[in-house]
This record gives sequence, structure tokens and C-alpha cells, in this order.
Amino acid sequence: METELNIDYTVGQMVEGFVYSELEAKGLFGLAGKLVIQPEYQRNYIYNDGKKDVAVIESLLSGYPLGLIYFVDNDGKLEVLDGQQRITSFGRFVTGKFAIKVDGHEQTFSSLAKDQQRKILDSKLLVYTCKGEESEIKEWFETINIAGVPLSSQELRNAIFSGPFVTAAKATFSNSQDARQNMWGTYVKGNASRQQVLEEALSWIAESQGETIDGYMAKHRQNKSCKRLETYFTTVIDWANVTFLSTSSHMRGLEWGRLYERFHTKPFDPAAVDADVQQLLDDEHVTKKSGVFEYVLGGKTEHNLIHVRLFDEGVKRQAYKTQTDAAQKAGKSNCSVCASVDNRNKTKIWDLKEMEADHVTAWSKGGASTIDNCEMLCKPHNAAKGNH
Repeated sequence: METELNIDYTVGQMVEGFVYSELEAKGLFGLAGKLVIQPEYQRNYIYNDGKKDVAVIESLLSGYPLGLIYFVDNDGKLEVLDGQQRITSFGRFVTGKFAIKVDGHEQTFSSLAKDQQRKILDSKLLVYTCKGEESEIKEWFETINIAGVPLSSQELRNAIFSGPFVTAAKATFSNSQDARQNMWGTYVKGNASRQQVLEEALSWIAESQGETIDGYMAKHRQNKSCKRLETYFTTVIDWANVTFLSTSSHMRGLEWGRLYERFHTKPFDPAAVDADVQQLLDDEHVTKKSGVFEYVLGGKTEHNLIHVRLFDEGVKRQAYKTQTDAAQKAGKSNCSVCASVDNRNKTKIWDLKEMEADHVTAWSKGGASTIDNCEMLCKPHNAAKGNH
């Protein structure tokens, strides 16, 4: 890949004809239309947090260098390879999109003193212009984005598989202004601008087809539409929304694609499902609330999904002492199962470390993890009894 250093660019030149899309949260053009600020392999603008964008402007006013910026010369058409967050930040400031504090007072670009405005616009930028094959550009893009705010895994995939499919998918899943994001956020954890909603949608459909996200994106890279992806994603969300009458913060981030594939062909009574879910969410003995939804859908048999709280050490020691004292007086084993059968352990007194606590009335049948529902069994018999 060939590179050429250009130190003649100024901020003023860069923001000439600057266009920013509030809808897509990205800078579009600069250099009087000669520069594409955010080509499709770039991530969305993430500096608009009142800190990073402000820091860019404060650096310019202080005369600090902003670091190297990289352009790609694509047959005379310039694209930003690295630096789009900084360029978009000072473009947004100059066009009045946000304010900074100067001497304790909020100032937009237009309200700054003329000398301060000129200092920003005349600031020189160090720009390397690169030429090379697509594979070289993508490899370099990955390398230079190791520092700073790292690329998310999906931002990197978008760069590697850039094309019409990524363009369509980002328009659908990465638009934070889309009203559907509120509903999607009930089930999907992540930031739309950082491509995490898109990543989740891709993971669901890829897994349903026995593929990886990379494999799915490579296969569909030249598709001009992402309609199949959108349809599958909304189908999963709609199924979850119908199956569970009430929403909960514990739903967010679950593997809804996998749950849909496992359960969507089975009929459920939403009212009964809701009652079971609410009871379990309110149960203090259930320590993994996120597992409640799959547990209920699966017929409430997979107890490992919800991590039912076992007896604490104090309860076990108390139950052990009570049982052992009574067993010694009766000349029987302190394990009730051993005492009830005719074998060599019929009168054995087990050490506490050789026993485990068991629910007399199973937790799944309403038994609590309290002293009056605790029975100590020898480990072999407790294991033979199985899960409650």
C-alpha cells in the first residue's frame, strides 16, 4: 500500500461543505464534497457524549495536535480510513451542533471570539493519503483501530464485509432514532450505534442456519437488501412478546434466537406462563432470574437454569446436630435412608462432611430452604435421589 503525507489540510478546508446526518448519526461529506467522511466500513459516530467531542475542540483551541488522519484515495475519490470521529466532531462544532465551556461559559462556534474561531479553522491536520487494494485497506483499517476506542466485533465485521448488505443492515439495525429500538431494547442488550443490535440479529439467524456471523455476512455480502434478516429478527421478537405477557429487565440479553428455535412450535398459555414467571421472579430462593423464562418454557424441569439457593451452612449444621443426636439415641444411622434399609450402614453415623442437605418437600413443589424443611442425607443416597 502506498502512502503520502499531506500537511496542507486545515480544519477550515475539512469542514467546507460538511454534512452530518442526525438520522444516521454519521458525518457524510467534507472538503467541499470531495471527501466521504464515513464510508460503509466505518463505524457510526460515537464521540457525541459531551466529553470526547468537547475534548477534540479543546485540543484545537489549546494548539494540541489531533494525531494522524488517514484517507484512502479510491480513484480520485477520498474516503476517511481513520479519523472520522475527530473530523465529525469539529465539523459538528463548526456547524453549531454542540457547545463547549470557555472560562465557565457555554460557547457555540458562532459565539466564540473571532480569534478563537480562526484558531480552530486554521489548525493544520496531518493527513496520510493511502492507495492500495481493498484487502490491504481493510487490513490497515483493522491495525490502526487497535488504539483509542477499540472497534467492537461487529464494527470490525462491517469493515471486512462492507458492501450493499452491510449498508442495508446498518440502516435497519443501527439507527438509534428508529422507534422500534425501544421495543428491541427489552430483549437485546447493547448500543445500536456500536452495532450491537445488528450483531445480535445476525447471531440469531446465523445460528438458526448452523453458520457463524462471519459466514452469513460473507454469503450475503452483495445482497442489496437485508429483508430476510429483518424478518427473522422481528419474528423472534414478536414471538417473545406474545409468549410473555409481562416484561422484565432479566429478559434483556437472553439468547432469544435459540429459545425461539427450541420452543416456537410448542403451544403455550401466556397467562399461565406469566403466572409461573412472576412467581419465580419473586422467589428469593431463585438466584438466577435470567434462567426463569427458559425454565418455564421447558416445563420447569431443568433446575440448573435457575440456580435454586441451597441451604446455608448454619442450617446444615443445625439439622446435622439434631439428626445425629436423635440417631445416636435410637442406635440408628443419622441418614434416614440408611436407617430404613437393612445393610451395613444401618447404624452408621456419618460425619457432616460426608452428608448433604436435602429438601424434605422438594423446592419444585413449594418446599423452602429452611431448617424445618432440611434433611441431611449421606452423599451416596442424596446423589441417588437426584435433583429436586
